[in-house]
Amino acid sequence: MKLCVIGGGSTYSPELLSGLAEKKKEIPIKEVVLLDIDAERLNDVGEFAQRMMAHLAPEIKLSYTLDKEAALKDADFVVTQIRVGHQQARHDDTKFCVEHGVIGQETTGAAGFAKAMRTIPVLLDYAKDMKTLCPNAWLINFTNPSGIVTEALLRYGWEKTIGLCNGPVGMQMNVAHQVGVPVRDVQMDYVGLNHLGWVRKIIIRGEDRTKEILEKFSPYTATNIPDLDYDPTFYHALSTLPNGYLKYYYLQEEMLEELKNQKKTRAQVVMEVEEELLKYYRDPNQYEKPAALSKRGGAYYSHVALSLIAAIYNDKNEVHIVNTLNNGALKDLADDAAIEIPCVVNSSGAHPLAAGHVDLSFRGLMQHVKAYEQLTVEAAVTASYNRALLALVNHPLVNSEKKAKVLLDYFISRHNLQLK
Repeated sequence: MKLCVIGGGSTYSPELLSGLAEKKKEIPIKEVVLLDIDAERLNDVGEFAQRMMAHLAPEIKLSYTLDKEAALKDADFVVTQIRVGHQQARHDDTKFCVEHGVIGQETTGAAGFAKAMRTIPVLLDYAKDMKTLCPNAWLINFTNPSGIVTEALLRYGWEKTIGLCNGPVGMQMNVAHQVGVPVRDVQMDYVGLNHLGWVRKIIIRGEDRTKEILEKFSPYTATNIPDLDYDPTFYHALSTLPNGYLKYYYLQEEMLEELKNQKKTRAQVVMEVEEELLKYYRDPNQYEKPAALSKRGGAYYSHVALSLIAAIYNDKNEVHIVNTLNNGALKDLADDAAIEIPCVVNSSGAHPLAAGHVDLSFRGLMQHVKAYEQLTVEAAVTASYNRALLALVNHPLVNSEKKAKVLLDYFISRHNLQLK
């Protein structure tokens, strides 16, 4: 079995590979190929990865290449983890958005729109290559904004795509820690979109303990900044456990002020961490996964991605919270909308569990953001300026058609977007 990692030069890659070594009996992959377009970065990560895997799992052949045909040829699984424009683009977008009074977060808001617009065409090109080079492969997308990118791939590029985010499993692990039980004993009725989800019910070993657990989290810490915690009154009224990214909606003005006051953008922080990691990777005496990876972000990435691959390969019928097409699971969204929801995962893919209607308290926000997401996909696929403008106007964190035009024109210039 062969695994291709598109974006293999990412500093994340050793995390994924160390997880693969731990699961090598469950996922008998014989070959891993790291594919990237940045030769210097790929060499640094690839050389370290080879040293690491020689100690952890020498039976797995690991190589790295700039040749996408060689990398994708006969792959059984393809993992995508690319960042078009690197962290510098993320930084520039964040700063420009905040300077214009708009949330500048790379997956939520206008900066997330920009990332989607420069990413979707690239991944759709890879999907075209997969049709001839590895037509039976499963594509596991970890590229942000995961929900929008996954929807674009599912509808216009690769039907055997499943999108991942570490957010839901992070919430699940947090609940398990609060209650003092193993993670496997926690089931969550999670509904919504990527970075826009709510936990309606929490089941521990078959028992509904939602009310008790919500009390344990109250007042819910949304930001790890005491002044920006949710008010207990609001939290109790909501009666769900909200995904952490909802702070950008429920605390929009406060979060914008927080972003304005940051000494460094998150992109700048990550660039510093990545330089530390790359320096470590370049040391020929190093072969163990560095502790600094914990500062990089993407917690549980390896666990989430490889557990999903194991469920597919071994036809497990396990429940995983992933991004896939709705297909009637959520009654408040169209069947062809990508959602983030518990799914039964087996060798035929991810099958969403029925979720019915969501509460009025967040139904409108979910539908509003989905309209923005689908307009963004249309804009990226058709290269339409008009659809791109409407996508930004429809985002609840933009709030002005005049700001939307300023933002769009900047993104076109900064990222050389070819819109007509």
